[in-house]
Amino acid sequence: MAKKVPQINASSMADISFLLLIFFLVTTSMDVNQGLTRRLPAPIPPDQKIEDTDINKRNLLVVKINSANQLMVQGQEMSVKQLREKAKEFIANVNDDANLPKLYEEDFGAPIGVVKYAKNHVISVQNDVDTQYQAYLDVQNELVAAYNELRDECAHKYFHKAFNELEEDQQKQIQKIYPQKISEAEPKNYGGN
Repeated sequence: MAKKVPQINASSMADISFLLLIFFLVTTSMDVNQGLTRRLPAPIPPDQKIEDTDINKRNLLVVKINSANQLMVQGQEMSVKQLREKAKEFIANVNDDANLPKLYEEDFGAPIGVVKYAKNHVISVQNDVDTQYQAYLDVQNELVAAYNELRDECAHKYFHKAFNELEEDQQKQIQKIYPQKISEAEPKNYGGN
């Protein structure tokens, strides 16, 4: 006669598995320190016509990143470290250079007064489909840093404070002088620059 082997009660195994799963989900940390903060434009009403805008070549700064994460700015190779100064030079056009964005005069009220600024400038970022995310982030960070530095310099000049210390209406005045205009083109396959 064969011996009967006692069976193990497995009914609580599902409960134990579920508890272990919850434990690992709660104790695991995700690395989320990368990303871009962007405010998307409001949706266009369906009855509104979309007009094509003609951008003058001098008002456009083209920044390309190829699949090898190499940077080309206006057709010239450049390192990411040089990009911030190049962007600041383009956005501000301090010397009213004919190859940089056209300057317009506008009265911004007290204490700023009449200022020349490049209101129609656009920075176009174009990347390859194989560009690494870190290279893309580095370029975006340098461009945003260029705007932040220009705004901070302007805040110190007119209000004697850092930009983030200004009141909201003062910040809006300075943001109008240096509007952040970064356009992102659909990724393409550039291969090598």
